[in-house]
Parts: sequence; structure tokens; C-alpha cells
Amino acid sequence: MADYGMSSEELEQMYQEVILEASKTPHGKVSFTAEQGQQATIGVDSLSAGESTLSATHEYCVPAQSHQFNPTCGDEVTVRVEISDGTDGKPQHIEHLVWDGQGCSISQASLSIMVDLVDGKTVDEAMELFHAFHKLMESRGAGLDDEAMEEELGDAVVFQGVSRYPMRIKCALLGWEGLKDSMAQALAQMNAKEA
Repeated sequence: MADYGMSSEELEQMYQEVILEASKTPHGKVSFTAEQGQQATIGVDSLSAGESTLSATHEYCVPAQSHQFNPTCGDEVTVRVEISDGTDGKPQHIEHLVWDGQGCSISQASLSIMVDLVDGKTVDEAMELFHAFHKLMESRGAGLDDEAMEEELGDAVVFQGVSRYPMRIKCALLGWEGLKDSMAQALAQMNAKEA
């Protein structure tokens, strides 16, 4: 990881500030129970009962969602995604990505930065970023050896320091796991329609 001419302590402080700022003003966060004017509303209570109705905002999209819970610290999130089915003439891509949940600053910041990174990307590009972020979290603080991969991760590289703490890695990965699961559900729905 580039040090930008800063000491490791200064760099760590800068990364902590980025995480705190991203958690205070999270991108992509909505309240599913308080949505106004949306076709789909989902409350956390209805999720546990298996009652949910999802509607896509575009006719060429398939919606899906995933609820993730970290029992270690209590973080929880529902990630909702709409994947284009390809009938719009473009590759399958993330047309819309939002989330609702609560948790520590690491989980909330990770979700916010994830939305910035993957919204509008193709499914393949989003999965490449998913794998790159996982690799960063597996680095135990060493970071990535691949500068191109670090560049792709953008602001997500601030979680390099988090990767030193095994109990916090789950916090950083929670939203990414929700993204992967919700995309898989949307793709499975598309495949089922084709069959």
C-alpha cells in the first residue's frame, strides 16, 4: 500500500478518520420500513417470518436481498440489489444497490464504501471487487501485493488495518457477504426463468 509520504501512525490515523466519516454519512443506506413511494417495503420483523415482497424499479431487472447477522458483535444488515437481466442490451450489472442495518462503525463504513465501489458495475466486476476485498481482509494487516488490485479497491484499502483484528474482519465483510448472496439469488431467479 502506498504510504503517501506519511508515517505508519499518520497513515493509520487517516484511515481511521475515513472509516469514521463513512460510517457517519453512509452511502446507500435507506430505511426499508420507512420507504415512501417505493413499490417494495420490507421490515426487519417480516424478514424473520419469511414475508417479503420485492419489486424491481426497472422492468429489465431482477431484485433480491440478503439479511446478514454477525452474532459476535450484533451487527446486522439487509442488502437489497437489482441486477439487470441483460435484456436492456448491456451485460448483467448492478442497477440499484441499497442497504439497511445497524452495527459498529467498521460494518457501516464498509457497506458505504462497498456501495460506492460496486453500484453500476457488472456482476463480474462486483465479484472481482468482492474477492479483492476478501484478500485484503485475509492479509492480517500486510495489505495487497498487487497495486492494480489496491487501485480497484479505492477507499476500501482503509480496512487494511482492520484485517489485523480477526474479530473485526467479520464486521468489515458483513455487507460484502450480503452483496454476494443477494446477487446469487437474483442470478438464480434469472436462470430459473430461462429454464
